Amino acid sequence: MREIDVSKIRDTIRDLCLKANFELREDILRALKSGLSRESEPRARKILKALIENARIARRHRIAICQDTGILTVHLEIGQNVVLVGGSLAGAIDKGVEEAYRVGCLRKSVIGDAISSRENTGTNTPAVSYIDIVDGDRVRITVSPKGFGSENKSVIKMFRPTDSTENIKEFIIEAVKMAGADACPPLVLGVGIGGTFEKAAYLAKKALLRPIDKRNPKKHIGKLERELIKDINSLGMGPMGLGGKTTVLGVNILETHTHIAGLPVAVNVSCHATRSAEKVI
Repeated sequence: MREIDVSKIRDTIRDLCLKANFELREDILRALKSGLSRESEPRARKILKALIENARIARRHRIAICQDTGILTVHLEIGQNVVLVGGSLAGAIDKGVEEAYRVGCLRKSVIGDAISSRENTGTNTPAVSYIDIVDGDRVRITVSPKGFGSENKSVIKMFRPTDSTENIKEFIIEAVKMAGADACPPLVLGVGIGGTFEKAAYLAKKALLRPIDKRNPKKHIGKLERELIKDINSLGMGPMGLGGKTTVLGVNILETHTHIAGLPVAVNVSCHATRSAEKVI
């Protein structure tokens, strides 16, 4: 067994929060540059250049990529041979987030309850945490600060098991159309297929963590990802919905088992500033 003090998790989460908010992921940056190389529409080119320059300035000056620094989702993969010591894991997670948002001068957007006072907690906590127990004696920590312009455009549908892949494609493409400019395209889509109502949504959120230039290893899912990228970019919405060839930067799909009577599909819409950072301790 390997002991890990929760203070190490706290400090790692603090550092990852800052990295994710200040440094745009390399796969996203490459996709923006690739989109720029394909664009011929002057307005679309101007917007993509601005997004690339924004990422450069944020990294260099250690300021937020986007003013909406999101609600923080923490994904933990904890090895079953790990013993956590030194205090509360939940407390360590929230303390790491609180420290990061304080020292990084990041906007605090979390409210304590959803439908009553809606009072800001002032710390951007509590975070949303997901924990998976895996083999080994390591802890993989991934953080994802996600703004709500795009989160608000996310959707889920409980398909009939007799529905076709084409029905699913139409649903995903319609989600992009409904999101429009409000979700700050070019977008990244995380899609979850299968499981239960909540599992599909979780898979959609988790799919956003995968590099967008890596296709799903299942051939039929990888093919669906490529088809969706092509079809969505043919819509002509373009950057910020003002026209162009670059409406979506990537489509990542995660699929799992489900019930014989069901086919849940969730689409987690993410903006051009799709952010995450990861470390194994």
